[in-house]
Amino acid sequence: VVQTMTAGVDHVRPYLPAGVTLCNGRGIHDASTAELTLTLILASLRGIPEFVRAQLTGDWLPDTRPALADKTVLIVGYGQIGAAIEARLLPFEVDVLRVARTARDGIAALPELPQLLPQADVVVLIVPGTPATRHLVDAKFLASMRDGALLVNVARGPVVDTDALLVELQTGRLRAALDV
Repeated sequence: VVQTMTAGVDHVRPYLPAGVTLCNGRGIHDASTAELTLTLILASLRGIPEFVRAQLTGDWLPDTRPALADKTVLIVGYGQIGAAIEARLLPFEVDVLRVARTARDGIAALPELPQLLPQADVVVLIVPGTPATRHLVDAKFLASMRDGALLVNVARGPVVDTDALLVELQTGRLRAALDV
């Protein structure tokens, strides 16, 4: 048996011999990942990185930035961490849409994602890194997001097609906050 202290195990799998049971750190990172997600959303929407850079150069950047209140947040990968993210989002008066691998009460299945993406102001990715989720966020996914939407990836890097994301970011149509 190999026990990791991480939620993800894709970085360990290739090194395990046959017959070894791999266990992850399910539940131990829920709060910290949810807090990071909320921090990334708020900092991105309110322009905190730009204001900090301007402060360092002594520049004044008067600007109006949108609040999180009244936004629609789509959580893609609604499991235990997704629920922890939602719990921290709700006091901000947002509407939350939920997507998981399979549908259940109040949670849509992955095949419904294309219909939900255009409704979201913020899309949070918290899916595992698997062959099925590699490049889940591709050019078609990004094109379905509404103009000005924010993509927050607290999942795994390979979940997003980096080249496709760069195209959208360079045009300024979408914004991104990435933990990976």
